[in-house]
Amino acid sequence: MATPVIMPRQGQSVETCIISKWHKNKGDTVKVGDVLFTYETDKSSFDEESQVEGILLDIFFEEDDEVPVLTTVSVIGNEGENIDEFRPDGQKSASEAPSAQPEANAEAVSAPAEETVSDALPTAESAVEVGGRVKISPRAKNLAEKSGVDYLRVQPTGPNGRIIERDIIEAREKGLLVTSAARDEYMKSGLSAVSGTGLGGRITTGDLAAASTAGTAEAAPAMVSAAAPEEDFVDVKLTNIRTVIAKSMHQSLSTTAQLTLNTSFDATEILAYRKKVKESMEGLGLENITLNDIILYAVSRTILAHKDLNAYFLDDKMRVFNNVHLGIAVDTERGLMVPTLFNANKKSLNEISREAKSLISACQQGTISPDLLKGASFTITNLGALGIESFTPVLNPPQTGILGVNTIVQRVREVKGEYQYYPAMGLSLTFDHRAIDGAPAAKFLKDLKNNLENFSVLLAK
Repeated sequence: MATPVIMPRQGQSVETCIISKWHKNKGDTVKVGDVLFTYETDKSSFDEESQVEGILLDIFFEEDDEVPVLTTVSVIGNEGENIDEFRPDGQKSASEAPSAQPEANAEAVSAPAEETVSDALPTAESAVEVGGRVKISPRAKNLAEKSGVDYLRVQPTGPNGRIIERDIIEAREKGLLVTSAARDEYMKSGLSAVSGTGLGGRITTGDLAAASTAGTAEAAPAMVSAAAPEEDFVDVKLTNIRTVIAKSMHQSLSTTAQLTLNTSFDATEILAYRKKVKESMEGLGLENITLNDIILYAVSRTILAHKDLNAYFLDDKMRVFNNVHLGIAVDTERGLMVPTLFNANKKSLNEISREAKSLISACQQGTISPDLLKGASFTITNLGALGIESFTPVLNPPQTGILGVNTIVQRVREVKGEYQYYPAMGLSLTFDHRAIDGAPAAKFLKDLKNNLENFSVLLAK
């Protein structure tokens, strides 16, 4: 029995997802747990696994397509089963090529993702099908035209025989180059073994004229031997998440008045506390409480006395929160994610530690719900593990503040006429000067510093 594969809904706020990669092709045998495709929301990426065994009978959407959630994207079943009932409204198979135009319309316009070419062009190693159509993604075609790659002779590796961006990059490295002016003339001429004399070994119209005069015409075009230019760079497409981060960071810096204050505190007490917890956590059933967990706890207890930092700046008003919803910056392979630990001020240190680890793990595995990637009232970002002594965090508007946590360094201070070393941990607070002035922001840092240096007292409150 055929089973439809549905685009999942990742959070109540997500309406569409982008298919970033198909891991299976039409006709492939799949097992339960096999990854079918990878898809992205505007903040995270997910792998969709097969829930049934069978044959991937058809694929209705291709890579880079934006698909509404709960839409059928493919069908798994037994060979020969009728799957018409599962097709999205008006949707053909992703592998189904449009029918050829009548001879009277030889110059018909191609579909957006395809290119009409001369019937004389098809070869066994190209993506040209009967009827003279080339299956190529818009992004791959754009890259080919910019880099001078003759995509009509490229071997496709995309879903259902479609040329995709990586095919163009590989063809460029192999030297399958031709100028845009010469492409159509070359493919119609039937010439082969044409040497390119243009920039980077590209075939030019002059090369075609010379080859024609020399009588090198053959029945079908062959691979052109041209020296590939040696390039010292690779163009890498931005992921959807990276694009969103880029836009958000640029908007943040261009629309807010950001100022950063730096301070440090004596980390002796929190280091001693963490050591005690680590020694006793198994017997007491405690989480492996980290220094970052301690910072989260201290901020959640300190910031409510500084409400302008636990707020949104909304142009003509301030939205002040009654509870503390902490955003935790997480570095992942897909890019920066900031899940929210809601109502942190109502949670114990052990609960904060447990929930923070769960959120971080979900981000790193790509399973975080988009609903947990919004709603933070204040954000904390920690680069201490990377040895950073001071940095300037960037605000996440409309939040009015973000705290950067730095590494621990040994510093010297004078105590009763003697110099002593102590572990100093740095804190960097960026705030929106439109919402709060420097002195109130500095007072928050001062109170936070005091609470961290006297952490056992803070726990007793």
